Amino acid sequence: MPFKPLKMIIFRTIKPLQNRLGRSTEKISFVPTMGALHDGHISLLKMAPKDTIRVCSIFVNPTQFNDPSDYQHYPVTIEKDIEKLTEAGVDILFLPSVEEMYPEGPTHKEHYDLGDLESVFEGEFRPGHYQGVCQVVDKLLSIVRPDTLFMGQKDYQQCMVIRRLLELKKHPTELVMGPTLRETDGLAMSSRNVRLTPDERQQAVSIWKTLQWFRENLGKYSPADLGKQASEKLLSNGFHKVDYFTLADARNLTPLKEWTPDTESVILCAAFLGQVRLIDNLFP
Repeated sequence: MPFKPLKMIIFRTIKPLQNRLGRSTEKISFVPTMGALHDGHISLLKMAPKDTIRVCSIFVNPTQFNDPSDYQHYPVTIEKDIEKLTEAGVDILFLPSVEEMYPEGPTHKEHYDLGDLESVFEGEFRPGHYQGVCQVVDKLLSIVRPDTLFMGQKDYQQCMVIRRLLELKKHPTELVMGPTLRETDGLAMSSRNVRLTPDERQQAVSIWKTLQWFRENLGKYSPADLGKQASEKLLSNGFHKVDYFTLADARNLTPLKEWTPDTESVILCAAFLGQVRLIDNLFP
């Protein structure tokens, strides 16, 4: 039976959502978020075909935060988020509580075999993070059962982890990675940007400029030397800690010791500006 809401419907519990989706013959497009929505999230929703049921979730997942203070300070802007989703023409918003998502408690976890993906870069500096990401996305996929899942390139490693999850759990869902949306000065749109002070916001653009510098100098220096110089550039522009700035194989995130023009690679970085940890990436 066709089902296309005239306006966005909000579900806070699982069963009514599943009942509503189960009555439809349309395909389902899904964008999972943690809220504090920006144009990057909206661009993913707009990628979803209009003849599908467009579902968005907002859930700040406690199991993916290895730093409790990061979880406590994560921005929550539900009223603004609902307004943005309504304007974007989203059909369904899933807005569950922690108790709804984890009735047995958030510490009851399944282990996901992610291989080397959770031992490098974000996996190294945020131990347990991707297990928590897989835990919540696995649950959401089982609840929504989407045909297509849309995620952003800014979290490139996360996209690779979710691709691995789809294979592991045999979810019949296609992953589509949308391009990183940037502010006019080049800073990647992120929910965490609202936590930057005005001065930090001006300094933050250097992460984008340094990514471009890294790309322009590929082949002139080794990836290791470029990473060292790039880190020094960030530290001299107000960042106080750089977790990594490196070149990796775009297919499996193996760090690259050399680069050639035909190398399928990605430049990845993560650094702290004040209390905010920013990540970004760029394809050469």
